[in-house]
Amino acid sequence: MQDSTNSVSVAGRLRGLELSHKLYGEAFYTFFLECERLSDKTDVLPVTISERLLSKHPLCDGKSVTVKGQLRSYNKLVDGKVRLYLTVFARDIGDATSSVNEIELKGFVCKPPVFRMTPFGREITDILVAVNRAYNKSDYIPCIVWGRNARFASGFEVGDKVSVFGRVQSRQYEKVLENGEKIIRVAYEVSISRLSKDW
Repeated sequence: MQDSTNSVSVAGRLRGLELSHKLYGEAFYTFFLECERLSDKTDVLPVTISERLLSKHPLCDGKSVTVKGQLRSYNKLVDGKVRLYLTVFARDIGDATSSVNEIELKGFVCKPPVFRMTPFGREITDILVAVNRAYNKSDYIPCIVWGRNARFASGFEVGDKVSVFGRVQSRQYEKVLENGEKIIRVAYEVSISRLSKDW
């Protein structure tokens, strides 16, 4: 029994389809999906898709599509350091009929939550949720919680079972390297709108 749920549905405009890698003779491709928010901002989300799905649904740059699947994580070695990367792993794809960006996760808190205040006085809690996958694998999903839910989530403990619902978002931030150089990076996370404990 997996004790988990990982279900995501996102719609947007496709950008930059290219070959990513091959695994057991099957090719996988990546692209970015530009998803409009109600606030007129745009989330740019990475998507991974198998050649089998592409053969059924040919894609081209600029096409509006809906992707259903899972939010998956993997570690990648960059400049001698291991970094966590997220991607929407496509299980199904079709023409976009409406705007959607929804994710539901059931998993386990795997790091102590971090509660903080923004410069504007908003309460935020960062939690890392481990979601089990088949073949003894797990995906580690960074989540961010706001306001009253942030206070609630700040009391979670490592190992707590949690259920969250929200959307996948991209966020740019400035990283200061060891040599003092500043670079812009993109973080991907789940912005939680509803959550509960002990499902």
